[in-house]
Amino acid sequence: MGGVPGPLPHSDLVDHLIRTCPLSVPEAARVVADVLGYFSEPPDAFVRRRHRELKARGLTNDLAFAQIAAELPQRRYASPEFSLRQLRRIVYG
Repeated sequence: MGGVPGPLPHSDLVDHLIRTCPLSVPEAARVVADVLGYFSEPPDAFVRRRHRELKARGLTNDLAFAQIAAELPQRRYASPEFSLRQLRRIVYG
């Protein structure tokens, strides 16, 4: 349904989006690719990026690392459980 041309990755999800949202096929395919890319970020890259974002919002390291630790289990691929010390080492080496 929805006229998805050729074999698109996750065409069933693209079809669902064009049925339920005002998106064209290319727009829906781009949304799917963006979301999958976002959630496929490796844990260490996610930790570094989120730390930069949270620090830019003015959070202290203690609050930033606690929030990152709470967010990690929600990622698409479960990462290992990192201690706060391990999170700091990922960021600062």
